[in-house]
Amino acid sequence: METVTSHADDDDLSQTLLPEKETFARKLWVETQKLWVIVGPSIFARISSFTMNVVTQAFAGHLGEVPLAAMSIANTVIVGFNFGLLLGMASALETLCGQAFGAGRHRMLGIFMQRSWIVLFLCCFLLLPVYVFAAPILKLLGQSEEVAEESGIVALWLIPLHFSFAFQFPLQRFLQSQLKAGVVAWVSLVGLVVNVVTSWLFVYVLDFGVVGAAIALDISWWVLVFGMYGYVVCGGCPLTWTGYSIEAFSGLWEYLKLSVASGVMLCLENWYYRILILMTGYLKNATIAVDALSICMTINGWELMIPLAFFAGAGVRVANELGSGNGKAAKFAMQVSVTESSVIGLFFCVIIIVFHHQLASIFTSVSDVLQAVDHIAYLLAITILLNSVQPVLSGVAVGSGWQATVAYVNVGCYYVIGLPLGFLLGWAFKLGVQGIWGGMIFGGTAIQTLVLFIITARCDWDKEADKANARVNKWSSSSPR
Repeated sequence: METVTSHADDDDLSQTLLPEKETFARKLWVETQKLWVIVGPSIFARISSFTMNVVTQAFAGHLGEVPLAAMSIANTVIVGFNFGLLLGMASALETLCGQAFGAGRHRMLGIFMQRSWIVLFLCCFLLLPVYVFAAPILKLLGQSEEVAEESGIVALWLIPLHFSFAFQFPLQRFLQSQLKAGVVAWVSLVGLVVNVVTSWLFVYVLDFGVVGAAIALDISWWVLVFGMYGYVVCGGCPLTWTGYSIEAFSGLWEYLKLSVASGVMLCLENWYYRILILMTGYLKNATIAVDALSICMTINGWELMIPLAFFAGAGVRVANELGSGNGKAAKFAMQVSVTESSVIGLFFCVIIIVFHHQLASIFTSVSDVLQAVDHIAYLLAITILLNSVQPVLSGVAVGSGWQATVAYVNVGCYYVIGLPLGFLLGWAFKLGVQGIWGGMIFGGTAIQTLVLFIITARCDWDKEADKANARVNKWSSSSPR
């Protein structure tokens, strides 16, 4: 009798464990599907946008060294400075729209997007002096007279591109937060095709020179704006877009404060790596060092599109689940996002290590540059691995509304620890570009990743769900009915 009972208990236990395994596997599969609905199209959209800049620089490069330098500097320094700030400010929309969508407050998504348009458009005007006075700014930074003047002209022609950010970034986040990232991907493909065609037309056929390349880039980015806007207002989002409303002008000050916190959080990361290149330019044999670093940064930039897509995916998934009041589901979404991005990052890290000898041959045949890249390839591999985790944790922070906290973390890790350590290793210990980059990685990015990991691990997700509910109620009630 005891034997029969024992076997019965074993059968009950196995029947209990099997459904649990099946339940976890199913949960993982369902969450992965939800995540990749955002991540897959986001990867394609980000690579397309990145490629538009590469195409523009390639056309400028065929015009000569000065046009190439002018386009590169105007695009990287002038536009890049403003891009990081406006992109960060728009990420406030990921928190609000993501949580409102999860809470079922669909109508508020359109109101939040209109508020974001107003705030970012006004900020574009405040940032205009950077474009208008680009030439003297670049001369002050040590650029040659000829390159600075040419870059200043290009910067003026890129002002339409600058204003497109005020509409394109909010539209993208508005669509992603309701799992419509596929629309962004298709529009990005159209923008890339338009960029190639208009660049060829203005540079080669109409012979507009580097100004033609700038105009082509302007047109391409506005194609993204009108493509997404057309989808939204022509019935693509019937629940979340109910037309223009005067409610968008209420609560602007509160929204501005959240946007600024988001902007500071992301632009500090964006500027950090630009400072890395600027610091390298003051080393001995700077030309070889900058060439080698530029090659590594280009490779890193292409691969970074994947973790940045996970940044968007993690932000949306966490925000949606917190908005619906499901803290455990938000935690699980975070875990899946970090794990899958880390696996992809580890794969590319191994690829870099295995092929470090041949890495730079895609870009150059100069032996000194090839050797320099070979020496710093392991730093590129470590950077890629860290970047597979850090942006995802930042995405979780955005989805949870922790932008202000992460902004303080970024200041401390990047500018209090990372930059001084990079300077110390690069110059005091005479390790050159390896010292600068290594110090900035281990002193800044690695510590920031660790701090974000600790914050996320100690998070009470049920309390975060309650905070999200209070946030949605607050922002909804700030709009007059």
